[in-house]
Amino acid sequence: MHLSTRETGLAAALLEATDTLSDSFDTAHHLQRLSDHCVEIVGAHSAGIMLVAGGERVSFVGSSRRQAIALDLLTVQAAPDHGGPCWDSYGTGRPVPHVPIGAARTAARWPDFTRRALRHGIAATFAVPLRRRETLLGALNVFVAPPPGPPEPPGPPEPPGRPESPGEEESVRLAQLLAEAAAAGLHNQRLHAEYRALAGQLQSALTHRVRMEQAKGMLAERWSTGVDQAFAALRRYARRQRMPLDEAAARAVEGSLDRDGLDAERPRPV
Repeated sequence: MHLSTRETGLAAALLEATDTLSDSFDTAHHLQRLSDHCVEIVGAHSAGIMLVAGGERVSFVGSSRRQAIALDLLTVQAAPDHGGPCWDSYGTGRPVPHVPIGAARTAARWPDFTRRALRHGIAATFAVPLRRRETLLGALNVFVAPPPGPPEPPGPPEPPGRPESPGEEESVRLAQLLAEAAAAGLHNQRLHAEYRALAGQLQSALTHRVRMEQAKGMLAERWSTGVDQAFAALRRYARRQRMPLDEAAARAVEGSLDRDGLDAERPRPV
């Protein structure tokens, strides 16, 4: 079985889109790579991502190829009441199929967006939601250039492994696959970051607990008193010195705390 260049490229792009469990992960780079893969696989002019947070705040990432154009066409959609394929796809959670820019302009659909798209020489556009199951994260917008010229006369069949350009429906399906893979990668990375933060908090709490127990035990042994009384004395000392209790415990364990000042808080025999 021969795999086409597009099939191989799509497999590599899907793998990259979900490989996000790294401490050095960068969201902007992740989404730019998605845009780049989309441009390459569907043969687009350019592409970009509108990432939506809280239903209002947006950020943009454009493909490396013709990045300025992609960012310009994304930015115009974010202006109040301007609209565009990204907002339509994000709002419905469904793809916006190929829309010729000229036809959209005639129908007064997205007037500011279509005016700017025509200025950049864009012939058509489509958008797919960036979605992780039921959670919408934004939309992927693809911009299509006009054909390079009059069609060439039919020639011999293409050799195996050299793909024909995808049709409009196939382009949308391919873009949706890429967008969903990228959204899954973002979701997994966020969970990874949350778990790491939680693990750090638990480790910090455990370290604090161990240090406190060590300090209480050392003071109780030195003063021949109970650990509760030792803890109360350490706490009084920390308050008088305006020092965090955890810091006081750490310095008591290290032996760097003012011994005379701490001994002044020593519980008196009843």
